[in-house]
Amino acid sequence: MIRSVVRGIGSALPRRIMKNTDFEGMVETSDEWIAQRTGIRQRHIAADDETTASLGEAAAREALDNAGLTPDDIDLIVLATSTPNNTFPATAVEIQQRLGMRHGFAFDMQAVCSGFVYAVTTADLYIRGGLARRVLIIGSETFSRILDWNDRSTCVLFGDGAGALVVEAQEGAGTIADQGVLAASLRSDGTHREKLYVDGGPSTTGTVGHLRMEGREVFKHAVGMITDVIEATFSEAGITAEDLDWFVPHQANKRIIDASAKKLGIADAKVVITVDRHGNTSAASVPLALAVAVKDGRIRKGDLVLLEAMGGGFTWGAVLLRW
Repeated sequence: MIRSVVRGIGSALPRRIMKNTDFEGMVETSDEWIAQRTGIRQRHIAADDETTASLGEAAAREALDNAGLTPDDIDLIVLATSTPNNTFPATAVEIQQRLGMRHGFAFDMQAVCSGFVYAVTTADLYIRGGLARRVLIIGSETFSRILDWNDRSTCVLFGDGAGALVVEAQEGAGTIADQGVLAASLRSDGTHREKLYVDGGPSTTGTVGHLRMEGREVFKHAVGMITDVIEATFSEAGITAEDLDWFVPHQANKRIIDASAKKLGIADAKVVITVDRHGNTSAASVPLALAVAVKDGRIRKGDLVLLEAMGGGFTWGAVLLRW
C-alpha cells in the first residue's frame, strides 16, 4: 500500500525572545507564577516584518533542504494556521509564490492548535488518493497579533513560530513496520466553542478580534479528550503505549502534557517537551517540537512517533507515524 513517508523537516522562529520577567511590568504576574502553572519560561514574538507567511516560508525552505528537494518537486502545500496574513487569499498561496512554485496547488487549513495534525492526515489522504506525490505540510502562526496584552490569563501563554514537513508517497507492506503515517484519529465538538475562541471575524464584527479563553474549562476537558483519540489511534494500529519511541504532544501546558502521558502510561523519557522555550504556538507547536527532537538526535529513522494536539472549537486529534 501507499504510505506518506517523511522526507524532510524544518522550523523557524522570530528573532525576538520574550521572557516571563518581561511581563512583570505589563500585567500582574511573575516568572514563578507563569512557570509553575504552565511550564513556560519564554516565547518568540514576531516583529513587524515577520509574518505567518515569512515564517512559514523559512520553515518550508529548511524542510526542503533537509529533504534534498526543491519547490519543483512539491505537488501540494497544506498550511495549518489560525493567523493568516490576509482573510484571503490563502496564506499557503503566498508561501507558494514566495517559494517560486508555479505549479500544483495550495490551501490553508484552520483547526486552531490541532491544525497541523489535521493537515498531516489531509496530506496523507491526498497522497494515498493519488492526487499528490509530495506534499509540503506547514504549521505557522503569529498568535501575538490576536492577543489582548492586558489579559494576564492569555497573553503569557502564546508565542509565534513555524514548522514544516515534506512527505512523499512510498510503497509499504501495509504493516506497523512501514515508514510513514500509520494511523490517525480526529475529533471536534462545537458545543465547547466559547471556551476558547477569538471575539472577532469578517462576518460578525468586521475586526480581527482577540483570543478569549476559559482556562480552567479547557484544562478540565483536555486530558480526557487527548487520551480518547490516542487510544483510538493505538487501537487502529494495534499497538500500546509501550511500543512508542516518542510522544510529541501539543505544547500548551506542561501540566496537561504530564497528566496525559501518565494516564496513557507513556514514560516521561519518551515525551518531547518544548513548551518551556516556545510557549503555545498553536498549529506550529507540534512541528516545532518535532523539529527540535529530530535536530538534537532523539528521533531517528525507524522510530515510532505519536503526534497529538487539541485546540479551540474544540478540535483534537492524534497521528501515529514511523520516522
